Amino acid sequence: MKRRTDIRNVAIIAHVDHGKTTLVDELLKQSETLDSHNELAERAMDSGDIEKERGITILAKNTAVDYKGTRINIMDTPGHADFGGEVERIMKMVDGVVLVVDAYEGTMPQTRFVLKKALEQKLTPIVVVNKIDRDAARPAEVVDEVLELFIELGADDDQLEFPVIYASAMNGTSSMSDDKNDQEATMDNVFDTIIEAIPAPIDNSDEPLQFQVSLLDYNDYVGRIGIGRVFRGKIKVGDNVTLTKLDGSTKNFRVTKLFGFFGLSRVEINEAIAGDLIAVSGMEDIFVGETVTPVDHQDPLPVLHIDEPTLQMTFLVNNSPFAGREGKWVTSRKIEERLMSQLHTDVSLRVESTGSPDAWIVSGRGELHLSILIENMRREGYELQVSRPSVILKQFDGKVCEPFELVQIDTPEEYMGSIIESLSQRKGEMQDMQNNGNGQVRLTFLAPARGLIGYSTEFLSMTRGYGIMNHTFDQYLPLAAGKIGGRRNGALVSTETGKTTTYGIMGVEDRGTIFIEPGVEIYEGMIVGENSRENDITVNITKAKQMTNVRSANKDQTNVIKRPRTLSLEESLEFLGDDEYCEVTPESIRLRKQVLNKNEREKSAKKKRLATE
Repeated sequence: MKRRTDIRNVAIIAHVDHGKTTLVDELLKQSETLDSHNELAERAMDSGDIEKERGITILAKNTAVDYKGTRINIMDTPGHADFGGEVERIMKMVDGVVLVVDAYEGTMPQTRFVLKKALEQKLTPIVVVNKIDRDAARPAEVVDEVLELFIELGADDDQLEFPVIYASAMNGTSSMSDDKNDQEATMDNVFDTIIEAIPAPIDNSDEPLQFQVSLLDYNDYVGRIGIGRVFRGKIKVGDNVTLTKLDGSTKNFRVTKLFGFFGLSRVEINEAIAGDLIAVSGMEDIFVGETVTPVDHQDPLPVLHIDEPTLQMTFLVNNSPFAGREGKWVTSRKIEERLMSQLHTDVSLRVESTGSPDAWIVSGRGELHLSILIENMRREGYELQVSRPSVILKQFDGKVCEPFELVQIDTPEEYMGSIIESLSQRKGEMQDMQNNGNGQVRLTFLAPARGLIGYSTEFLSMTRGYGIMNHTFDQYLPLAAGKIGGRRNGALVSTETGKTTTYGIMGVEDRGTIFIEPGVEIYEGMIVGENSRENDITVNITKAKQMTNVRSANKDQTNVIKRPRTLSLEESLEFLGDDEYCEVTPESIRLRKQVLNKNEREKSAKKKRLATE
């Protein structure tokens, strides 16, 4: 079988924050791709603002480096399971994977999720044990953990013979030895191992074309762009080709532009052959998993599987008393256009219309997936409100089933009891417990996804910030009986519209935790804090101190109030109850009751009670 020796296609996979993007940045620096004067911004492959701020990769990026006459195409993949749909499709584009594992933390749940996808595709693995320079690094044990994980995930004999490189991507050093003192000031060990271990693509460029779309991009000038691999044959600008759709129907189109990848840039090319990773434009409604073939030889590849959403929220037009004050795009038409444009590139997202023209049900892979969409929209100037997230139930064999997640927790021993108790209350079952011998334990649970909505804030306060929790979708199982999760405490709800005062806040501080500072405009029905008890209570924090003409003995005392608890977007979504909305604008995140007036709320709650009795 003839192979192309001038190219290798490889994906880099890892858990969040194990250093894969840093590794790619270092490979770019040390290869012949970028000139020495071409300064590389830190985290070059994380191009979105949110990606850079959170230090996570959301969308798969493609880059290419040249090393000793070989073009190495590198796909940087998301490490977070909410973006696992991307990972799965990238595995179709490459011939091998570089698994990056932290020399201290070892294998983690998302590592497991992504690696399983790679091994199922029979890809050749290489393991890079990164952060070897950490004081607590334990490279030998980590390699054993990786081997155990490979065996557990059903790796074949060839895959179990994986080469291991020990590196510090931050310092740009690598070695084939696990002794941190043997590190060499170069990444050549990584490059050489990729070229030696990863199979070269099959060269069947003289056969009829097969190009499959694995990722989508969108450009205002050329429309939708399909990114994928040429599996067979060759493709040229100007070719008339056939697109076989997911439903089996076909459409002819002309290739208007082809792009290859070099460094961090896309470059226009005239022709691509089998083994190349390219981007194609010319077909407006091209979609992931569809195949481009010659008009006279239609032979599509099997359709790619895309993970279904597990969580949904209602997105609504903002109708609060402050609607339209802070946003640029506030109408239902603009919000709907933005959601529909997200579908151009995000294949794990679903948007359904409801009975109302001002509301849409948006489904995604998890809280992070949806919260990043909301955060992007607010940064772009959109104003909207969203409901509490809920899980998507499905029927299997006549039984109602819900998504369950595999939860892995690393925590100091003293918090273990309260974690086990809190997760068992949320219907979680402990699967495994490992004591690391240094006062840390690793707990593994299988828990319903709805029990984990809003759990991370409780978990962080329970472990005083020392606990680390990771969870990834595992499977659908029969619905767990009873109510799970949800907020235990009620809300402090404003009765008035106006500006908050120090005097007003002082009067209600002993009732719970306040979210708002003095001098902030609020409205009736807005949530201004969390009650220390289970029920909601109404409060007035706009109250001003009554002035009299009698001088008081303590007139000159300074009023001191506690610092308010400021909620991030994720914390706000976790805090939401079923009868509440989160109002999101470019400048503010507010929590509110769906029914703002107290009397109307009580009537509505009474109706619901009577309906269920």
